[in-house]
Amino acid sequence: MSANQIRVPGVVAGHPTSGDDGPGRHGDGRPRAGVLLVVVTVLVALLAGLTGCRGGGSAHPSGGSAHPPGGSPHPSGVEAPAAPDLPTPTGPYAARVPGFPDAPTPKPVTVPAGPEAGWYSHIPTTQPVAFLTIDDGWVKKPEARQLLLDAHVPVTLFLTIDAVEGDPDYFRHLPANVVIEAHTLTHQVLRGKPYATQRREICGSADRLAQWYGRRPVLFRPPGGSKDATTLRATRDCGMKAAFFWKETVDKGKVRYQDGPGVHAGDIILMHFRERFVDDFIAALTAIHAAGLTPALLGDYVR
Repeated sequence: MSANQIRVPGVVAGHPTSGDDGPGRHGDGRPRAGVLLVVVTVLVALLAGLTGCRGGGSAHPSGGSAHPPGGSPHPSGVEAPAAPDLPTPTGPYAARVPGFPDAPTPKPVTVPAGPEAGWYSHIPTTQPVAFLTIDDGWVKKPEARQLLLDAHVPVTLFLTIDAVEGDPDYFRHLPANVVIEAHTLTHQVLRGKPYATQRREICGSADRLAQWYGRRPVLFRPPGGSKDATTLRATRDCGMKAAFFWKETVDKGKVRYQDGPGVHAGDIILMHFRERFVDDFIAALTAIHAAGLTPALLGDYVR
């Protein structure tokens, strides 16, 4: 066979081969030139196909595969960033805790100068925040502490010394967004009491809380919200900036409003360490969330 004669077993340009001269051969048995060209073309095509199949897919101009593992790339060539997540509550009560965005950078009010501490039931702010405050500390249920640890929201505790002194460790090692402030030594009503009595209750509670928790309170709530000018003067003399009332109260899982339905920006919400702490805490947060507000730390809003 000459160098120009190529045989492909079984097929030549789509026709069966045999010992007889077919339409693809000269009378002397030599393949026609056109047939050789077709055969060579077919071989080249087959080799190219085999080479492409080794990569398992179509080739990318850069030499890699056309689509990287895991799916098609972002149209810009860069993977789209994931949407930021809101802080997610964790722990056994997580499913009941609403998710909130971070509170905005505080724009605090300035307490008026003078011999008396400021007095607020509402912080005059247009920022979309509300303030959850919890009083006393008599009932110390493990689930209440767990909820404070898990909820990831700022909370202000106004603790009474008589209520806490039996187990001060219960209020230790809480997250930084749970801040302890003062609520008297014995939870007695201060209004109408002599200055010396009021000062002893207020200063004494701040001093004890500083000994237990390493920070002296700068805010005060009188028991029952009952106060007079003497109360505010003693509060200032004890080194505290302001004293507080409230706009909403929570008990047995129900929120009660003083100024019509709904929590408003700057409102202070009152609840207590009671048997149904979890229900009250969730009810307060749900009301804040429904109003389109975010919990914020009360002390951040008093200059």
